[in-house]
Amino acid sequence: MKKMIVLVLKILGIVLGIVVLYIALAFALPFIKVSAKDDGQKKEIPVYIYTNGVHTDMVMPVRNELQDWSTKIPFANTKSKRTDYQYVGIGWGDKGFYLDTPTWADLKFSTAFKAAFWLSKSAMHCTYYKTMTEGSDCKKIMISKNQYRKLVEFVEGKFDRDASGNFILVPTDAVYGDNDAFYDAKGKYSFLYTCNTWTNDALKAAGQKAAFWTPSDYGIFLHYK
Repeated sequence: MKKMIVLVLKILGIVLGIVVLYIALAFALPFIKVSAKDDGQKKEIPVYIYTNGVHTDMVMPVRNELQDWSTKIPFANTKSKRTDYQYVGIGWGDKGFYLDTPTWADLKFSTAFKAAFWLSKSAMHCTYYKTMTEGSDCKKIMISKNQYRKLVEFVEGKFDRDASGNFILVPTDAVYGDNDAFYDAKGKYSFLYTCNTWTNDALKAAGQKAAFWTPSDYGIFLHYK
């Protein structure tokens, strides 16, 4: 019995140690800045980093000479079906977390546990906007055409596709409004790679300022004050 108690205490100590280490790294590593890379080209394409307090998105023009997102993320897949949107926000994350947790108040232990330990599928959340306004939750960045191509390549690479190469719509009523939809995605969400880690990596792919690593939106916006 004594040996069992000692074993349980050791396991709890290890778990607690991992949690403390994770919290420490989640706080410290975002302060390590990955600097932007200037490719020497004109910065003419506006993109935005947007957070709803839980998930972050990369927001891009719906269409320009380099990419037309409406052909791959059809307006018809939103409730409004409007075609006058100017921007589209795209974020990657845990499917259960996205569908069941639009705000922190909706978070369930089962959802968090599955998301943290690679136990559920991932999804892309795509939201159309008419306009974008900078604020504490939204940061505008001007990037070059070459940087935008790299950003598009990174974002598209996370979408799962059907046999015809099309993005796969998730049939659900659990959307956040009249202007968004969910699509199947590649990869597994975890406490080591979150929706915000993905957005941070998207910024790196586009040669923009980013945190060395971050699981939170704070670690991203830290470098865009």
